[in-house]
Amino acid sequence: MPVIYTNPEDTANKPKTKKEKKSGFVMPENVESLPGHTHNSLSSYCYFPHNISFMNIEPGEKVILLVRRHIITNAGWVLLSIIMIFAPRVLTFFPLLDFLPGRFQLAAILFWYLLTLAIVIQGFLTWFYSVNIITNKRVIDIDFINLIYRKITDAEISHIEDATVEMGSVIRTIFDFGDIVIQTAAEIPEVTFDAVPHPDRIDKILSDLRLKTN
Repeated sequence: MPVIYTNPEDTANKPKTKKEKKSGFVMPENVESLPGHTHNSLSSYCYFPHNISFMNIEPGEKVILLVRRHIITNAGWVLLSIIMIFAPRVLTFFPLLDFLPGRFQLAAILFWYLLTLAIVIQGFLTWFYSVNIITNKRVIDIDFINLIYRKITDAEISHIEDATVEMGSVIRTIFDFGDIVIQTAAEIPEVTFDAVPHPDRIDKILSDLRLKTN
């Protein structure tokens, strides 16, 4: 696992900005070679992502890690959507709508596919926009509930008291994902990263940040 901070001996001869001296954070020179770094916008785990910003980002704040729920957690709504797509074909063997006029049958099928599309869109948007972000200053949990409601929770790195990794099933162990419960001394006592990939790596990143911040 690559460290977030360079060795002080390696950077002794390099000038540091005032912000770096204050936070202890040094941006790696070649992030492209870091494990977990990717340009794929659909990735569940991106270490030092490019061109990532969010609301209320502070001056000098750098995004270190962006994670969202492991892609395997989408299996439920994906399987449901596939079943719903092929379900109307069952009507050719079991004419359940024969008692309706032809136009009503067509309307019922169109409504069924619109409902299927709505499930697909809601499932994807909820997964894609519900993200957890670790910066050099804060941890941020963004929960996308629907198009008109989202919940954002954040806590400063200096307020983190403890982080607990929870992996409680065979599926989570096989696919290497779990929950991270972050205890804080802030107004909101807990920040939770749900079903995120590589939880041990994330815990290590948080530990490194806490050591350099405190």
